[in-house]
Amino acid sequence: MAATNYVLIDFENVQPGNLEALKRPAFKVVVFVGANQAKIPFDLAAAMQTLGDAARYVKIASAGKNALDFHIAYYIGELVAREPDAYFHIISRDTGFDPLIKHLKGRKIRVQRERDLAEIPGLRLPTATSHEDTLQAIVKNLAGRGQSRPRKVNTLSNTIRSLLAETLSDAQLATRVNALEQRGYIKVTDGKVAYHLPP
Repeated sequence: MAATNYVLIDFENVQPGNLEALKRPAFKVVVFVGANQAKIPFDLAAAMQTLGDAARYVKIASAGKNALDFHIAYYIGELVAREPDAYFHIISRDTGFDPLIKHLKGRKIRVQRERDLAEIPGLRLPTATSHEDTLQAIVKNLAGRGQSRPRKVNTLSNTIRSLLAETLSDAQLATRVNALEQRGYIKVTDGKVAYHLPP
């Protein structure tokens, strides 16, 4: 039986738009919602519903510095006690998790932090059959990231590199960024990226 992948989303920090990528065996999702977050976007709620029993919300009862982070840490501990062989993916841009992750890895717990769902190993875009297929897969992924899209060319290049199962050289990455710009999906000004993606 495959080990469970627990995806713990810091919704105060990251609002992923590509939850449908997690609709697969052995994946479970917990979205941690801050005390001051009164609304859940419809797209997220709809995607969570499609995941059925594999998805749930945890609403933080009161606000406070790092309150949500402590909740995630607690739930990891609770889950590790039940399933020590599981994989844990904290979806957050908050580097405050990193000392905890280093400590847990020292105890042989399989945990890592990713800034987006697409960075989870195994969810990366497969090597496409053509340059066009790859480009469209990148566009779809970026469109699903909402406000979490990379804002600088270097970050966009690193995002594309992490998305694809194949290893790309700097020149190949530049070609893909240029193709996005030529198609009108992005506009680059002084190293900063603005998006014009399909809904």
